[in-house]
Amino acid sequence: MEKSEKIAAYYQKEHIFKEGIAKLREIALKTEAKEDFKWSIPVYTLNSKNVFGICKFKQHFGVWFFNGVFLKDPKQVLENAQEGKTKGMRHWKFQSLEEIDEKGVLSYMNEALENQKKGLEVKAEKTKKVAIPEQLQAELAKNTTLKTAFANFTPYKQKEFCEYIAEAKQEATKLRRLEKILPLIEKGVGLNDRYR
Repeated sequence: MEKSEKIAAYYQKEHIFKEGIAKLREIALKTEAKEDFKWSIPVYTLNSKNVFGICKFKQHFGVWFFNGVFLKDPKQVLENAQEGKTKGMRHWKFQSLEEIDEKGVLSYMNEALENQKKGLEVKAEKTKKVAIPEQLQAELAKNTTLKTAFANFTPYKQKEFCEYIAEAKQEATKLRRLEKILPLIEKGVGLNDRYR
Protein backbone atom coordinates (compact mmCIF):
# COMPACT_ATOMS: atom_id res chain seq x y z
CA MET A 1 0.00 0.00 0.00
CA GLU A 2 1.37 3.43 -0.95
CA LYS A 3 1.88 6.08 1.75
CA SER A 4 -0.88 8.22 0.27
CA GLU A 5 -3.28 5.27 0.51
CA LYS A 6 -2.25 4.63 4.13
CA ILE A 7 -2.85 8.28 4.97
CA ALA A 8 -6.26 8.24 3.29
CA ALA A 9 -7.18 5.00 5.09
CA TYR A 10 -6.15 6.49 8.45
CA TYR A 11 -8.48 9.46 8.02
CA GLN A 12 -11.36 7.54 6.40
CA LYS A 13 -11.56 4.66 8.87
CA GLU A 14 -14.64 4.81 11.07
CA HIS A 15 -13.62 5.98 14.52
CA ILE A 16 -15.20 8.01 17.29
CA PHE A 17 -12.76 10.86 16.50
CA LYS A 18 -12.91 10.64 12.69
CA GLU A 19 -14.20 14.22 12.29
CA GLY A 20 -11.71 15.58 14.81
CA ILE A 21 -8.63 14.14 13.14
CA ALA A 22 -9.97 15.22 9.73
CA LYS A 23 -10.17 18.79 11.09
CA LEU A 24 -6.61 18.59 12.41
CA ARG A 25 -5.45 17.35 9.01
CA GLU A 26 -7.23 20.26 7.31
CA ILE A 27 -5.28 22.62 9.58
CA ALA A 28 -1.99 20.76 9.03
CA LEU A 29 -2.37 21.01 5.26
CA LYS A 30 -2.45 24.83 5.60
CA THR A 31 1.17 24.71 6.76
CA GLU A 32 4.30 24.13 4.67
CA ALA A 33 4.83 20.70 6.24
CA LYS A 34 4.99 17.64 4.00
CA GLU A 35 2.47 14.93 4.84
CA ASP A 36 4.03 11.52 5.47
CA PHE A 37 3.05 8.27 7.20
CA LYS A 38 5.25 6.73 9.91
CA TRP A 39 4.62 4.44 12.87
CA SER A 40 1.01 3.97 11.70
CA ILE A 41 0.10 7.66 11.98
CA PRO A 42 0.25 10.70 9.67
CA VAL A 43 3.44 12.63 10.40
CA TYR A 44 4.18 16.10 9.07
CA THR A 45 7.79 16.82 8.19
CA LEU A 46 10.08 19.63 7.14
CA ASN A 47 13.26 18.73 5.25
CA SER A 48 12.66 15.06 6.20
CA LYS A 49 12.56 15.91 9.93
CA ASN A 50 9.49 14.93 11.96
CA VAL A 51 7.73 18.04 13.26
CA PHE A 52 4.22 16.93 14.32
CA GLY A 53 1.83 14.03 13.93
CA ILE A 54 -1.92 13.50 14.21
CA CYS A 55 -3.02 10.62 16.39
CA LYS A 56 -6.16 9.01 17.75
CA PHE A 57 -6.71 6.83 20.78
CA LYS A 58 -9.74 5.39 22.59
CA GLN A 59 -10.23 8.36 24.92
CA HIS A 60 -8.76 11.27 22.94
CA PHE A 61 -7.09 12.45 19.76
CA GLY A 62 -4.61 15.19 19.11
CA VAL A 63 -1.34 16.50 17.78
CA TRP A 64 2.09 15.20 18.80
CA PHE A 65 4.83 17.82 18.56
CA PHE A 66 8.12 15.95 18.27
CA ASN A 67 10.11 18.85 19.75
CA GLY A 68 7.16 20.44 21.53
CA VAL A 69 9.32 21.24 24.55
CA PHE A 70 10.49 24.31 22.60
CA LEU A 71 6.96 25.64 21.93
CA LYS A 72 5.97 28.72 23.92
CA ASP A 73 2.57 27.12 24.78
CA PRO A 74 0.64 30.34 25.60
CA LYS A 75 -2.57 28.33 26.01
CA GLN A 76 -0.92 25.93 28.50
CA VAL A 77 -2.33 22.90 26.66
CA LEU A 78 0.75 20.77 26.00
CA GLU A 79 1.40 17.62 28.01
CA ASN A 80 4.56 15.58 28.30
CA ALA A 81 3.99 12.27 26.51
CA GLN A 82 5.58 10.21 29.33
CA GLU A 83 6.67 12.19 32.36
CA GLY A 84 10.23 11.35 33.36
CA LYS A 85 11.00 9.59 30.06
CA THR A 86 10.03 11.84 27.18
CA LYS A 87 12.40 14.75 26.77
CA GLY A 88 11.12 16.69 23.75
CA MET A 89 7.72 15.39 22.67
CA ARG A 90 4.56 17.17 23.76
CA HIS A 91 0.92 16.38 23.03
CA TRP A 92 -2.17 18.59 22.62
CA LYS A 93 -5.16 16.38 23.41
CA PHE A 94 -8.82 16.80 22.47
CA GLN A 95 -11.93 14.84 23.39
CA SER A 96 -14.27 16.42 20.82
CA LEU A 97 -14.32 18.27 17.50
CA GLU A 98 -15.71 21.36 19.27
CA GLU A 99 -12.59 21.64 21.46
CA ILE A 100 -10.35 22.31 18.47
CA ASP A 101 -9.13 25.91 18.41
CA GLU A 102 -8.26 26.17 14.71
CA LYS A 103 -6.21 29.39 14.97
CA GLY A 104 -4.41 28.12 18.05
CA VAL A 105 -3.55 24.74 16.51
CA LEU A 106 -2.34 26.38 13.31
CA SER A 107 -0.20 28.77 15.36
CA TYR A 108 1.40 25.90 17.30
CA MET A 109 2.04 23.94 14.10
CA ASN A 110 3.65 26.94 12.43
CA GLU A 111 5.77 27.68 15.50
CA ALA A 112 6.92 24.01 15.52
CA LEU A 113 7.94 24.36 11.86
CA GLU A 114 9.84 27.60 12.59
CA ASN A 115 11.61 25.91 15.51
CA GLN A 116 12.63 23.08 13.18
CA LYS A 117 14.09 25.63 10.74
CA LYS A 118 16.10 27.07 13.63
CA GLY A 119 17.42 23.59 14.40
CA LEU A 120 15.75 23.40 17.82
CA GLU A 121 15.54 19.72 18.62
CA VAL A 122 16.21 17.41 21.52
CA LYS A 123 19.08 15.13 20.61
CA ALA A 124 18.69 11.49 21.55
CA GLU A 125 20.95 10.57 24.43
CA LYS A 126 23.70 8.11 23.74
CA THR A 127 22.53 4.84 25.19
CA LYS A 128 24.95 3.12 27.51
CA LYS A 129 25.36 -0.64 27.51
CA VAL A 130 22.16 -2.04 28.85
CA ALA A 131 21.72 -4.65 31.57
CA ILE A 132 19.49 -7.39 30.22
CA PRO A 133 17.04 -8.70 32.87
CA GLU A 134 17.58 -12.36 33.73
CA GLN A 135 14.13 -13.37 32.43
CA LEU A 136 14.91 -12.00 28.97
CA GLN A 137 18.51 -13.28 29.11
CA ALA A 138 17.19 -16.82 29.70
CA GLU A 139 14.92 -16.60 26.63
CA LEU A 140 17.73 -15.21 24.45
CA ALA A 141 20.08 -17.99 25.58
CA LYS A 142 17.72 -20.77 24.50
CA ASN A 143 16.55 -19.23 21.20
CA THR A 144 19.20 -18.12 18.69
CA THR A 145 16.63 -16.60 16.32
CA LEU A 146 15.33 -14.43 19.14
CA LYS A 147 18.89 -13.54 20.19
CA THR A 148 19.76 -12.45 16.64
CA ALA A 149 16.55 -10.41 16.34
CA PHE A 150 17.28 -8.68 19.66
CA ALA A 151 20.87 -7.94 18.60
CA ASN A 152 19.55 -6.26 15.42
CA PHE A 153 17.76 -3.57 17.46
CA THR A 154 19.48 -0.27 18.21
CA PRO A 155 20.83 -0.01 21.78
CA TYR A 156 18.03 2.47 22.51
CA LYS A 157 15.31 -0.03 21.53
CA GLN A 158 17.05 -2.84 23.41
CA LYS A 159 17.05 -0.59 26.46
CA GLU A 160 13.30 0.03 26.10
CA PHE A 161 12.61 -3.72 26.18
CA CYS A 162 14.93 -4.26 29.15
CA GLU A 163 13.52 -1.37 31.17
CA TYR A 164 9.96 -2.52 30.45
CA ILE A 165 10.71 -5.80 32.21
CA ALA A 166 13.05 -4.43 34.89
CA GLU A 167 10.60 -1.71 36.00
CA ALA A 168 7.98 -4.29 37.00
CA LYS A 169 8.05 -4.88 40.75
CA GLN A 170 6.53 -8.37 40.88
CA GLU A 171 7.91 -11.47 39.19
CA ALA A 172 4.47 -12.32 37.72
CA THR A 173 4.33 -8.88 36.05
CA LYS A 174 7.87 -9.33 34.69
CA LEU A 175 6.86 -12.65 33.15
CA ARG A 176 3.66 -11.18 31.63
CA ARG A 177 5.68 -8.36 30.11
CA LEU A 178 8.26 -10.81 28.81
CA GLU A 179 5.49 -12.82 27.17
CA LYS A 180 4.21 -9.62 25.52
CA ILE A 181 7.56 -8.51 24.08
CA LEU A 182 8.91 -11.83 22.75
CA PRO A 183 6.67 -11.78 19.61
CA LEU A 184 7.61 -8.12 19.02
CA ILE A 185 11.31 -8.91 19.18
CA GLU A 186 10.89 -11.85 16.79
CA LYS A 187 9.08 -9.61 14.29
CA GLY A 188 11.69 -6.84 14.60
CA VAL A 189 9.15 -4.41 16.06
CA GLY A 190 10.31 -2.05 18.81
CA LEU A 191 8.32 -1.77 22.03
CA ASN A 192 7.21 1.81 21.29
CA ASP A 193 7.37 1.82 17.46
CA ARG A 194 3.65 2.44 17.13
CA TYR A 195 4.07 5.79 18.93
CA ARG A 196 7.02 6.98 16.88
